[in-house]
Amino acid sequence: MLSINRFFPILAIAVSVLAWYEPQPLIAWKSAIVPLLMVIMFCMGLTLRAEDFQRVLNKPKPIATGVMLQFLLMPLTAWALARVLGLSDELTIGLILVGACAGGTASNVMTYLAGGDVALSVSMTLMSTLWSVVLTPYLVWFYSGAEINVDIQAMIFSIAKIVIIPILLGLLANRYIPQLGKRLDKYLPDLASGVILIVIAIIVALNADEIATLGMTAAIAVMLHNLIGLAGGYFIARWNGHTEVEARTIAIEVGMQNSGLGVALALKFYGPIAALPGALFSIWHNISGSLLAAFWKWRTQQNIKQIHHQKKTAVNTYTPD
Repeated sequence: MLSINRFFPILAIAVSVLAWYEPQPLIAWKSAIVPLLMVIMFCMGLTLRAEDFQRVLNKPKPIATGVMLQFLLMPLTAWALARVLGLSDELTIGLILVGACAGGTASNVMTYLAGGDVALSVSMTLMSTLWSVVLTPYLVWFYSGAEINVDIQAMIFSIAKIVIIPILLGLLANRYIPQLGKRLDKYLPDLASGVILIVIAIIVALNADEIATLGMTAAIAVMLHNLIGLAGGYFIARWNGHTEVEARTIAIEVGMQNSGLGVALALKFYGPIAALPGALFSIWHNISGSLLAAFWKWRTQQNIKQIHHQKKTAVNTYTPD
């Protein structure tokens, strides 16, 4: 049986290319993005227990590290890249806007596919979203001198609808209908991978025209912005004493932004050119995140195989006195 999860990075690139060349059939599916994300969040909820969130709350240091890096590293990196690469004022504001946003819901999916700490990822997404109410407008003003107004109520409602409620329903199902989670357990990674592939294809199709008009310099800026966030989140977390699983989770959370919000704010306050970095970011961070998730999952599997081999070797070579 073909494993979608196993070939996810290749499939993510393939559907992105196909959606870019033939966007029209997918554009009508725009309204399906939120329900599809809610399905993924419900699936992740089936793998969690209330104790997982209690464990995270009892150990708040990883959450604090992730949220601080989110709002320190990403907007600073956006500003620095814009200066070094000489982006126009509109593109600079757009890149800074993306950097000043909270972590996106896609980070929770990639954390799940990477074998990271989903409860930690969800907690960081929620905390960074709450902090972004104050920090996003301030950081955009601090780095660009521009002012924006964030719709606080809409932002909180969106994160509640897409993330909190579906995961809560999954948690309740896992507790009161445990046989459902057990029956679906081996299919959940492939199901989540398949659904997120559809989401990626729709996002690419919706932004196909914008991608075609984006210059190479701006594209490089967006890609570097994401990659620096992923690498910085991981290595700073490890340097700060976090476990491998925590560092992977923090890296994905920091590097993957709520670019949809960035696009919406850019369109509302600065126009379509400022929205280009967010549009590309929404596509690129799903591809880079899927590649990183696949690599980390492969490395975890190799480590497990190595440990099993070492144990088997130790048993075979043991000779009693």
